[in-house]
Amino acid sequence: MENKNLLPWPHQSSTLNQTQTTATINPTQDPQDPTPPTTTQWFHHPHCFILISNYLSLFIGSISSTLLTRLYFIHGGSNRWLSTMVQSAGFPLLLPLLLHLSRVQNSRPFSSFTRRHLLVSATIGLMMGINNFLISWGISYLSVSTSSLLLSTQLVFNLGLSVLLVKQKLSFTNMNSVVLITLSSVLLAVGSSKDRPPGVTRQQYWLGFLSILGSAFLFALYLPLVEMAYKRVTRYKMVVEMQVVMEAVATVFAMVGMAAAAAVDGGGGVGGVVKEGREGFDMGVVKYGLVVGMSVVTWQMCFMGTAGLVYMTTSLSGGICTTALLPMNVVGGVVSFGDAFGGVKAVSTVLCVWGFGSYLYGEYCRMRKEREREGREKEMVGVVDSGGDDGVISECV
Repeated sequence: MENKNLLPWPHQSSTLNQTQTTATINPTQDPQDPTPPTTTQWFHHPHCFILISNYLSLFIGSISSTLLTRLYFIHGGSNRWLSTMVQSAGFPLLLPLLLHLSRVQNSRPFSSFTRRHLLVSATIGLMMGINNFLISWGISYLSVSTSSLLLSTQLVFNLGLSVLLVKQKLSFTNMNSVVLITLSSVLLAVGSSKDRPPGVTRQQYWLGFLSILGSAFLFALYLPLVEMAYKRVTRYKMVVEMQVVMEAVATVFAMVGMAAAAAVDGGGGVGGVVKEGREGFDMGVVKYGLVVGMSVVTWQMCFMGTAGLVYMTTSLSGGICTTALLPMNVVGGVVSFGDAFGGVKAVSTVLCVWGFGSYLYGEYCRMRKEREREGREKEMVGVVDSGGDDGVISECV
């Protein structure tokens, strides 16, 4: 799978040579001048604005959505299908952006959408719906800090899938990361008796534990699948269109689940949601509506931020950025809800951060070696081009 360059516009061909790429980054620059753009020029580029917007959207959405979901369950909310649905029900919020992009590009929404795009988006959307359901189950039984630490195992799954799917070689730093993050999860499992929230049985704790691990695996699979889906996408507008379809399918999945649950236990549905807001939620119906509404908005920010990062960089970058925010969720859970933070969880957090740092260092070393190799190859080509046959002979000698 070919990685997208961070600087050029994603919809441009990956076969652009270095001169064309430089011209794309800085339109006012001489095409023959290989000097890279300045920091000021890059930060004024629209691509940079979109990239930073996606980072901020992911940062705000990831932390806020997790805390709001836990707040819902702590104060009497119990409808896990509702919690599943709000994670994707914010897709109508993307319609103004889609209409704006369509107007700018002088095209109708979904005008370039093919059956293949629809099938791929619907399939990923169904997987997203299952992932959302697992997250709801996990957060309903686990503290925010515990669930966030468990979600860090997505890096382990990401590495494993990379080895299986794209035959990526494991380095020492990657293996070190896998061992440390795995130990972090094992410590949480061993200390489960001290970490269970009040009112949660041992069986419920383990159900939540396994649900979060399953969610981490699906998210690790979701990222490369989304990157593959975006590989031939030529416009950011189509990214938004595909995201609308994915989230719409995930929302339908949650609605079907909610209807089935209502048919089985005689409650649920819209009437059950209204009743829960009036009678079950101890903060009152107004705050109930605010929690649900803000959850819709923040989960939308989280998913769209992730999708934008995957499109404009790589699935690996999206996974790294998401994992980097998990320690913030741990702190947020301790500060907002008074999550227990004893010795076991403290050591688990240190191992998690250490493993993440090892992973980042390994990726930094890998990218540095790739840049050095590309630089040597360009120097070789430059010598050959400038020296003709003599240059070839001198290089061989």
